[in-house]
Amino acid sequence: MSAYISIFDPMNDGLVLIPTYNERENAELIIRKVFSLPKAFDVLIIDDGSPDGTAQVVRELQNEFPGRLFLEERRGKLGLGTAYIHGFGWALKHGYSYIFEMDADFSHNPDDLSRLYEACAVEGYDMAIGSRYCQGVNVVNWPMGRVLMSWFASAYVRFITGMPIADATAGFKCYSAEVLRTIELDRIRFVGYAFQIEMKWLAYKYGFRIKEVPIIFTDRTRGTSKMSKGIFKEAFFGVVQMKVASWFRRFDRTSVASSDAISVTTATPAR
Repeated sequence: MSAYISIFDPMNDGLVLIPTYNERENAELIIRKVFSLPKAFDVLIIDDGSPDGTAQVVRELQNEFPGRLFLEERRGKLGLGTAYIHGFGWALKHGYSYIFEMDADFSHNPDDLSRLYEACAVEGYDMAIGSRYCQGVNVVNWPMGRVLMSWFASAYVRFITGMPIADATAGFKCYSAEVLRTIELDRIRFVGYAFQIEMKWLAYKYGFRIKEVPIIFTDRTRGTSKMSKGIFKEAFFGVVQMKVASWFRRFDRTSVASSDAISVTTATPAR
C-alpha cells in the first residue's frame, strides 16, 4: 500500500503547478524536493512537448509517487500563461483549496512553499506572493542589468496600476481556490511575462487580500532560461492595456463590502 496521500484526501489540499519545457535536468530534482517537505503537496507538471524527454522523466516518477504526481502533456510550446491556466482548471476540477505557481529550475526555493501555504491557509490571505523586493533586493546570481530591469519593471507596474505590490512580476505564488474561481480565466489576455502581472492585477481589483512573503531568488544553475525581449515587450505595453481595460470592466465580488478590504501586507522573513 502506498504511503502517499491521494488527491481525494482532504488533508492534502495543496497542488504545486510546475510548467516545463526542456527541464530534464531539473524535473526529477524539483519533484523529489517538493515531496520531501514536511507539509504534503501534490505536484502537477504541465509539459509543452519538451523534445529533451522531460515528460518521460515525470512518467517514470509517477510509479514512485502514485496519487501525488500528475502530468499534463501539451503539443508544442504554447506559453507560460496558458500552461498555468490549464493547470488552474485541472486543480479546481480536482478540488484543491490552494494552488501554487513555481518554476522548475530551483530559482524558487521549494522550502518556501510552506510559508506561502501558511499565509493563505493559516493567516487567511487569498494570495501569497514570494517576493524578491518587499525587503530590499533578494536576488542571487543575476547580472546587475537584469536585476535593475526586473526591479524597475515592478516600479513601472506600481506607477501605472497603483497596486501596492513590491514584486509585481513575481512568478512564485499561492492562490486560494476562490481567487481562481472568481477571476475569469478565459479572459486572461497575456501568455508570457505579463501573465504574472495580470493575475495579481485581477486579484487586486476583485478585492482579494494579498500578502508578500520575502524570499531569496536564485538564478538557475541547470538548463536554459526562457526569457526573451519579446516577453518584456509584452509586459511593458500590456500593463497600460490592462489599466485601460479595467475602466470598462466590473469587479463586483459580493463578499467585498468596500475598497477597504483590499490590502497588501509584507511578512517578516524566516529566520
